Amino acid sequence: MYKYERIIYLSKDDNKFIVEVPELPGCMADGETIEDAVKSSDLIISEWIETAEILGREIPKPNGKVIYA
Repeated sequence: MYKYERIIYLSKDDNKFIVEVPELPGCMADGETIEDAVKSSDLIISEWIETAEILGREIPKPNGKVIYA
């Protein structure tokens, strides 16, 4: 599991849980349950980092303050 801060909330539009990773711009995932959304966010974080490496972009270090909010 990555140590990036994650913000989880319920989308009223489609009744899914959304996970935002504020330290990684544009990095978001969703799921039917909180557990599914968090699991999806691990994959999305991995893909975000992989893409940043390919593009030669800086990868932010996790703040490590909050895991879930």
